[in-house]
Amino acid sequence: MFIAFEGGDGAGKSTQIRLLQQRLSDAGREVLVTREPGGTPLGVQIREVLLHGDHVAPRAEALLFAADRAHHVATVVRPALARGAVVLQDRYLDSSVAYQGAGRELDPVDVRGLSMWATEGLLPALTILLDVSPQVGRDRRGGTHDRLEQEADDFHSRVREHFLALAAAEPQRYLVLDAALPAEQIAIAVAERVDALL
Repeated sequence: MFIAFEGGDGAGKSTQIRLLQQRLSDAGREVLVTREPGGTPLGVQIREVLLHGDHVAPRAEALLFAADRAHHVATVVRPALARGAVVLQDRYLDSSVAYQGAGRELDPVDVRGLSMWATEGLLPALTILLDVSPQVGRDRRGGTHDRLEQEADDFHSRVREHFLALAAAEPQRYLVLDAALPAEQIAIAVAERVDALL
């Protein structure tokens, strides 16, 4: 099973992935935890360019994310799914649609189509969206911000609204949770939904 975790920066994705990984591992399941960008050695290099390099033109940014995704899915995600693992991933194609589509004001349909082509149509069985306001996300991140995190709050507001619109359009594939809730409460809601799917 393929489960993606999405949401604004500072939403608590890493914490929830760790808690779910522990729960599933304790139940005897093979769990692969990965991320985009950066889930492969090539992805680490792409991540450095995207998040810590100089300015990248919006279309080039979208293409780099899609290139990382194509390689990552082909070499990490699909092989893990083929052997029966549960894949927990920090960010997937919805992040591109929200950040490069809504945030960078590219056509979200084009951005999604690029990722669908790159991954040969692979969609998660479940996408967990941890909804966080730009201000709360900024406060949680503290003083360190990468190239995307440094964008103004209106950028992050567009990203947040697009994440919520994506979830509203396909409610059966999403679990939307308020990231301001206590981590343990969020983890219980995630576990209930995942257990029902498994």
